Amino acid sequence: MSRYARISPEDAYQKMLDGPVTFVDIRDEASYTAAHICDAVHLENADIPSFIDKTDTNITLIVCCYHGNMSQSAGSWLAEKGFDEVYSLDGGFAEWASKYPDECDP
Repeated sequence: MSRYARISPEDAYQKMLDGPVTFVDIRDEASYTAAHICDAVHLENADIPSFIDKTDTNITLIVCCYHGNMSQSAGSWLAEKGFDEVYSLDGGFAEWASKYPDECDP
C-alpha cells in the first residue's frame, strides 16, 4: 500500500544513510542547477511520465521543493501513482542546505 508523509531533514538524512532512497527535486531548473541534494533527480511536469515509467515504485522517494510546501502535494500525488513510500521534506531545500551543506551539489 502506498503511503505519503512529511519527514524532517534529520530523518531524511538517516533514510539516505540507510538507503536506498531517491530525492526528487521539484524546484525550477535554475535553482536545481545552482545547488541540490546530492544525486537528487530534477523533476518537472514534462518529465513525470518518463520518471514514473522508469522508477522502481518500491524505492523510497523524498520530494524536495524550496521550503516544504509544494512538495507535500507532489508527494501525495506520487504516492497515489503507486510509489510505496513517499515523503515531503519539511523545510525543503532551504532547511536541508542549512543543516547538511556538504550533502549538496552545485
